[in-house]
Amino acid sequence: MIKFFSAHASMMIAMLCILAGAPGTAAAKECNRITGESLVLVKEEPASLIFKNIRPDTVTVRNTYLPGKENTVTYKEGVDYLLDPEAGTLCRIAGSSIPDFSKNMLYGQANFSHADFPGFGNTDFFVYVDYESEDSSSLFMPTEQGDLLPRTKEKLTQGQPLKLIAFGDSITAGGDASEVKLQFPERYAAYLREKYPNADIRLENGATGGDSTADGLVRLEEKVLSRTPDLVLVAFGMNDHNKRGINPENFHANLSDIVSSIREKTGADIILLSTFPPNPLWRHGSHCMEQYAQITKQVAREQNCAYADVYSVWMKVLARKDFSSLLGNNVNHPSDFGHWLYCEVLKSVSF
Repeated sequence: MIKFFSAHASMMIAMLCILAGAPGTAAAKECNRITGESLVLVKEEPASLIFKNIRPDTVTVRNTYLPGKENTVTYKEGVDYLLDPEAGTLCRIAGSSIPDFSKNMLYGQANFSHADFPGFGNTDFFVYVDYESEDSSSLFMPTEQGDLLPRTKEKLTQGQPLKLIAFGDSITAGGDASEVKLQFPERYAAYLREKYPNADIRLENGATGGDSTADGLVRLEEKVLSRTPDLVLVAFGMNDHNKRGINPENFHANLSDIVSSIREKTGADIILLSTFPPNPLWRHGSHCMEQYAQITKQVAREQNCAYADVYSVWMKVLARKDFSSLLGNNVNHPSDFGHWLYCEVLKSVSF
């Protein structure tokens, strides 16, 4: 969790611990602190965490994203897994109780269609890792965008009611989050409530699974315009980018129309979110997500609204991790940890 303080010394401490995973956990030394990083482990092959130079005494590996659940199993180093702290990798030990991802029905499948594999998904194969790293590099780059979010800033700082609407596809609807409270819009609303306890923040999730921006335009009146929002999170791109989706030119036009309609008819502030690339082995993706992310950023600039750069953060993470370790359905939905990444990107949009 990123913490911001007015005092200069506190600001420096918080920025050094830019990835603190829970409230109040930032340490005074340079660190990255991660809670619940999702990982799949294949046979006895090493798999990389986001960061190297792990502090071994801070590592916990379990089978649930949240600790302390009724079914939580905490795995044992030297029995279930081996840690290479310098390299920042984990590997299963033969005979481990950690699931072997090579037994996942989609493992090794190339050019696959998920429709051919009933029951597909990664949830039963994840381990979730808590750790601290001496690597002080940052994933999230805070950007001051308060001038693009005037209504939100005023209502929150003055303790007024604020209606937040999330609008997008199945990712925004919460796809493959294990609990509602772990969906990124719910996490973001919880963050705002904690930061602005005097404000009455109400969240409505108007996202619909399978939607592209063309579908979003059809649903816009019902899901957003008629709901008198103050702040709208607009997150499309995954279905647009598919082979039978919306071409880049029409994606630009549709997204522009969504933003301009919201602004003209409600006066609400808007945060546009880019999205991440799906599994490259999935048959139905065009695998041109970078282009759609750039268009999202371009529309934000043209329409003078705030922008949350999920795509760039995801690509930083993929520099070390494999796709399957971030995908709850092994196709195009984030894991619980992926929903955390979304929320942290939103939190980096400061105002």
